[in-house]
Amino acid sequence: MYESTKKHHVSDAVAEVFPAAVTNQIFEVIQLMNKAKQLVTAPVAVAFSDDYTDDEMYALLIQGDVAPAQEFPLTYSGDKPFLGHGYILIVKDNPKTIYIDFSKANNLDEVR
Repeated sequence: MYESTKKHHVSDAVAEVFPAAVTNQIFEVIQLMNKAKQLVTAPVAVAFSDDYTDDEMYALLIQGDVAPAQEFPLTYSGDKPFLGHGYILIVKDNPKTIYIDFSKANNLDEVR
């Protein structure tokens, strides 16, 4: 599950909203948590806090009800127009690819 040898892919819709610097760090967190054997299910969800500083923001990795949610910081000093919308990303573990896409729970009317 979430092997480090898998390719990383971000959906076009997510890439339009979230900078690569943010999604790349999500992939790094997934790799670190997998290496530490803290991932117990796939897929996992990532939700974002509206609380941030100039160079740091916070996200929450959610594994349903099988493990406690874990908060983690993301270093990012650019504009953050993607915060404040309640976006939830899903990190899927496909056979050859780890894939980030929007959750179906999102209202994406303003993205499209």
